Amino acid sequence: MTVPVDWRTVVTAWSAPPLPVTVLVGAALTYAWGVARLRHRGRSWPLARSFAFGGGLAVVAIALCSGLAHYDTTVFALHVVQHMLLAMVAPPLLALGAPITLALQGGSRPVQERLLRALHSAPVTVLTHPVVTWVLFGGSLIALYATGLYPITLRHPWLHDLVHVHFLVTGMLFFWPVVGLDPGRWRLPFGARLLYLLVAVPFHAVVGVTLISTPAPLWSAHTLADQQTGGGVMMLGGDLLTVVILAVVFAQWASAEERAAVRLDAMGPDASTLEGNVTAVGDVTAVAASSSAMPTR
Repeated sequence: MTVPVDWRTVVTAWSAPPLPVTVLVGAALTYAWGVARLRHRGRSWPLARSFAFGGGLAVVAIALCSGLAHYDTTVFALHVVQHMLLAMVAPPLLALGAPITLALQGGSRPVQERLLRALHSAPVTVLTHPVVTWVLFGGSLIALYATGLYPITLRHPWLHDLVHVHFLVTGMLFFWPVVGLDPGRWRLPFGARLLYLLVAVPFHAVVGVTLISTPAPLWSAHTLADQQTGGGVMMLGGDLLTVVILAVVFAQWASAEERAAVRLDAMGPDASTLEGNVTAVGDVTAVAASSSAMPTR
């Protein structure tokens, strides 16, 4: 049953679960080692990327090690806050840290080759397809709260911890092609990124509205008021975070357009004409290839 929340506990009751702390510290040290390795080679690494990655790790630590974790099975509204941190706040920050690019630039040749093989492998190609990640991101939300799975996770700590991992991984898969700077098989154009985000908005909204409008608690572990508060956090928090990420995509789009304009200016007054001619030649070549591929009667 839902318990009263002591906000001092939320703020001060930090813990150090071994596995999350080990993973977080290991990720931070590995990232810092990669940056130091680049600097040793005389190459710089953008400070903003380091701050973004560190911020993502900090958000994961807040979700799993702060007082939020103390209430994540007894107060549904705080469980939803934890869910939003793991699925929608930490993943974009980690993606903006470009850890794969750092590994490719700072790693040894064998590391680079193994990483590239993994990135281009069939399982990764399928798992990172935008349709697959969209289904995983939204479908997981519905599967957890619209079935009997959620109360089962409250009774089994190992399954509850696995849900945390699932939130984080599906969030990373979903947001990496949206704001990520790393190379990948599915690099979406900026317009497609905006559409990709917008069509995912209804997931949190629909589940949130359902939790708010239900006349009785869906689970015996929480009160109706707690359930409705959690639904409101899910609906409004999901919308707000989506707006923030949309703003990030727009900023990246504007920056890309500005860099393209600078390159054209550097190429001189004939650059636009040359680019148009190259595009036209490409179009003609594509048409010719299509025509030659058509079966003859």
